[in-house]
Amino acid sequence: MQHDHRIHEGHSHQHGPDCGHTAVKHEGHTDYLHDGCLHHPHQDHVDEHSIAVNQQNPAECTPGFNNGHGPDHQHGPNCGHEAVPHGDHTDYLVDGQLHHSHSDHCDNHGRLELANA
Repeated sequence: MQHDHRIHEGHSHQHGPDCGHTAVKHEGHTDYLHDGCLHHPHQDHVDEHSIAVNQQNPAECTPGFNNGHGPDHQHGPNCGHEAVPHGDHTDYLVDGQLHHSHSDHCDNHGRLELANA
């Protein structure tokens, strides 16, 4: 699959197996979750990637989803879960699943495979 080649400007951090960021398997390579972005080390820079909306990671409403956290939990910048770019929105990583706050419930946008990078 061809990636949109968007470069993350001003990135001085070197991603790798011991960088401290969550490593995920993404379309045949390893990316790293960092400050709400999905970073891919590429030659002398870092690319911005996003999880595609597809059969494995849909962007559909799932109102009956048992999300594993209380009904008062709202995903957002300070919710305690890592932000993951997914299509044109942001999901949050909870126990290997992509959760998306939607109205009065949490949607399940599929699993994200963690890497042992």
